[in-house]
Amino acid sequence: MPQTAEADVKIDSTGKDIIKDRLAFDMNESDSYALEEAILLKEKYGGSVTVVSLGYPDTEDTLRIALAKGGDSAIRVKAEDFGEIDGYKTAGILTSVIKGLPYDLILTGCMSTDDAYSMVGQTLAELLGIPHASLVTKFDITNNKAQVYRELEGGLLEHLEVNLPALVTVQTGINTPRFASLIAIRRAASKEIKTIGKSDISTDIISNTTLEELFTPPVGKRAEILTGSADEVAAKLAGIIKEKGLL
Repeated sequence: MPQTAEADVKIDSTGKDIIKDRLAFDMNESDSYALEEAILLKEKYGGSVTVVSLGYPDTEDTLRIALAKGGDSAIRVKAEDFGEIDGYKTAGILTSVIKGLPYDLILTGCMSTDDAYSMVGQTLAELLGIPHASLVTKFDITNNKAQVYRELEGGLLEHLEVNLPALVTVQTGINTPRFASLIAIRRAASKEIKTIGKSDISTDIISNTTLEELFTPPVGKRAEILTGSADEVAAKLAGIIKEKGLL
């Protein structure tokens, strides 16, 4: 995904996307925590980690970093084959790919930092017909069950016992994602990344939403800084409150 947090983001000529030519691309933040958690589980219990991404060709660089960190295999589903894609359609396409793979646990990030739909993981679990837990901050595996702790409002945690196979959407901060070593990156450069196109899967999922417009919100009134002594500031504030009809 494009890294936009500290970039000068501009809308392109279509009015429905941003100009990405000069943006850096990297793994979504919460997905990097999900990847690390998957690798930690592999190191603890064995098994293998398959990294799957619905993305464009430049996504393969990110997949190779995932392989360098400890992923065993990677699949890129060719986003360019599917036209306009929303969260529901993303989940449907991934379902068509993942249902043909052996798995015990699927880990995704809790939310993308660009669109912020926070729906792909849960929808994917429903389409696969497996249990899921979202915003997970801690979990472990015992007796073919996942012991899951998920974040609630007000600083509360919920403890769930979930039968496997299952899907977990991971909250940021659950671990400390590792860096890929230079040697591992070089080794990953020669690994095969399997690509899957529209003709390779069967799905009748269509987008339920249409992006109408991207726009920069209008600039509102700026904050007013009140200066003076405490009594003067209090008097000014009282006058503003009275003027606004709040008293």
